Amino acid sequence: MSNKTNSDAPIMADEVLSKSEAWILKYKTPIIAVIAAIVIIMVGSMAYSKFIAEPQEKEAAEAMFAAENLFAAKDFEKALNGDGVNLGFLQIADEYGSTDAGNLAHAYAGMALAQLGRYEDAIEELEAFDGDDQIVAPAALGTLGSCYAQTGDAAAAAKYFVKAAEKADNNSISPFYLLQAGNIYEKEGNASKALKIYEQIKNDYSTSTIAADIDKYISRVK
Repeated sequence: MSNKTNSDAPIMADEVLSKSEAWILKYKTPIIAVIAAIVIIMVGSMAYSKFIAEPQEKEAAEAMFAAENLFAAKDFEKALNGDGVNLGFLQIADEYGSTDAGNLAHAYAGMALAQLGRYEDAIEELEAFDGDDQIVAPAALGTLGSCYAQTGDAAAAAKYFVKAAEKADNNSISPFYLLQAGNIYEKEGNASKALKIYEQIKNDYSTSTIAADIDKYISRVK
């Protein structure tokens, strides 16, 4: 016959249930408060998305369409500041900064400012852009490289040209950006870094038009 006491006996399912019910009853108020808070946050988030974020995204995208047309027409001043009817990139970035279109406006504003020779302002806008695609992001990074080169910061210029090449990761744009970086290193007297860049063009982008002439650059820094 077993010598185990009742305290050693396995807990039955109904006992577990009763303990759970007792715990819920004891902490009912804080539990309800927490659940209510979660629901409020979820509903609030959905409401923000439906009634605020989505309309803002649509408005920003519509504003971007007009500004992009001005940019394509090389009317950079109006693309930046608007044409009296439509907003420019600067206003879109300011008013719709939380939207995807507002973020994109920073990139376009930076590139437009660079075209107007306002390199410091361009750098500020371009660094505010947070993009990871393979079209706008490389262009923004490459423009940053150009702006830093114009302001005399060779190290930053080379860094951003390399980043632009990595982001683009294609046979036509990447060698171009890498060549810019290599040229900067060469002009700064850093032959070893320039050589590394030129050899990267030759090895990684061998079928590009730039690679066809890269041997002369390699021999120049060896």
